[in-house]
Amino acid sequence: MLRGYLCGLMAVAALAACSGPASDSFTGSQVAEAPQTLPTDAAQPEPATLEAYPIFRPQWNLSGTLSAVGSDSMSNLMALWSEAYRDAHPGVRVQVQSAGSATAPPALIQGVADLGPMSRLMTADELERFTSRYGYAPQAVPVALDALAIYVHRDNPLQALDLRQLDAIFGRNYRCGGPGGISQWQALLEGGRLPTGALILYGRNSASGTHAYFRSATLCGGDFLAQVNEQPGSASVVQAVGASIQAMGYSSAGYQTPGVRALRLRREDESTAVAPLPEHVLSGAYPLSRTLYIYLNMPPNRDLSPVVADFLRMVLSDVGQGVVRKDGYVPLPVSRVQRLRAFLGVEASAP
Repeated sequence: MLRGYLCGLMAVAALAACSGPASDSFTGSQVAEAPQTLPTDAAQPEPATLEAYPIFRPQWNLSGTLSAVGSDSMSNLMALWSEAYRDAHPGVRVQVQSAGSATAPPALIQGVADLGPMSRLMTADELERFTSRYGYAPQAVPVALDALAIYVHRDNPLQALDLRQLDAIFGRNYRCGGPGGISQWQALLEGGRLPTGALILYGRNSASGTHAYFRSATLCGGDFLAQVNEQPGSASVVQAVGASIQAMGYSSAGYQTPGVRALRLRREDESTAVAPLPEHVLSGAYPLSRTLYIYLNMPPNRDLSPVVADFLRMVLSDVGQGVVRKDGYVPLPVSRVQRLRAFLGVEASAP
């Protein structure tokens, strides 16, 4: 069972090896004795208008506390969702801690968080620890799509890379077929006007789901070079790259600033490099597309608490997916949102 989960994890996380868009044909609940399977969705070639999503209208007064512990990449997203939810329900206090995706599973296991935002799926070990505690698996709920961007300084003339080159730049094992190590800018474009000298590399720390996703999708599970400067947050990666023309780093597309530029990427068997644009994420054309999740402790055959259910109802609505777009991420396809709402039982008009 765990072997099947890991194969599925590679299929979702490493979209470099896939031809379709980000999907969720399985979840961590595969490990559970009574699986709960989330719906999937076909490709949506273009972003939908917000009017196409279910409308969020607060219809009752709620009070209490809602806590979230997890992804740094999703920290801005969670903050904006929390603000929108507090506007709708002033009586609900929302607390968000964003130290990295690796902090979500322990928080859910210990019962100190209602929501576990993660920019990756849980590992087999994390699922086993949760399941051994509760007797069922946590539920992964897709909430947005993201492009993991490769950033260079805005004045750097490099335009595009393929995944094997990324393996050669950031990795030391070359499991994805990287053509040996690439440490100098001149190795990327002979005769070009690239910076002279060595690449200065930036990435996330090991607590980050972005770190785990990049390692899986780009290094094929290999090791990072020791020279990759690990940063505690997504914003700090972008800030560091924007400070040096010799720098390159990876971070979520939602953190792009005027000081950096996202490279176009191509798979090794493709001639056309594509930018991390919403339409390319939805179609799966962009190689480093991924799904962002909120994990739940969702006992089988039991309703979610009114506050958690209503928060997810907002996230999976015109308001919530509008926040996704505002923050630089890609809203889920409308049909997937509708199926998720039905699956989670958040369509009801009263608690």
